[in-house]
Amino acid sequence: MSIAQNKKAFHDYFIEERYEAGIVLEGWEVKSIRAGRVQLKEAYIIVRKGELFLIGCHISPLSTASTHVNPDPVKTRKLLLHASQIRELIGKVERAGYTLIPLDMHYKAGRIKIEVGLAKGKKQYDKRETEKRKEWERDKQRLLRMCHS
Repeated sequence: MSIAQNKKAFHDYFIEERYEAGIVLEGWEVKSIRAGRVQLKEAYIIVRKGELFLIGCHISPLSTASTHVNPDPVKTRKLLLHASQIRELIGKVERAGYTLIPLDMHYKAGRIKIEVGLAKGKKQYDKRETEKRKEWERDKQRLLRMCHS
């Protein structure tokens, strides 16, 4: 079940591969995510000392958050993958033009997971081309519906 999606990622990047990663969270973050108070729009993933970190993911704390915890909505959060997957991703990211983008936050077996996409940036003309293709598909469907009715 999807919690939050990063639709902007599909507009700005070509997604080449997808990986599922765990995420290290505190209790208040889990409660906020379960309440749907999470946003992936500005988020990205960096590699630091052989580990992956999610940056810019905004988790709004609930007003009922504990008084002795000082919630930071945009703190850096560690992602969990197998060491071999991390090595593979690091190798691909260090090549020109590749970056890691969070695509989707979802539940799996009661745990909160993040789908990470290995992405290559789109140029402006690529974005326009994608938009034209989508528009044509919509028009085509509309025409087919009109013909069949």
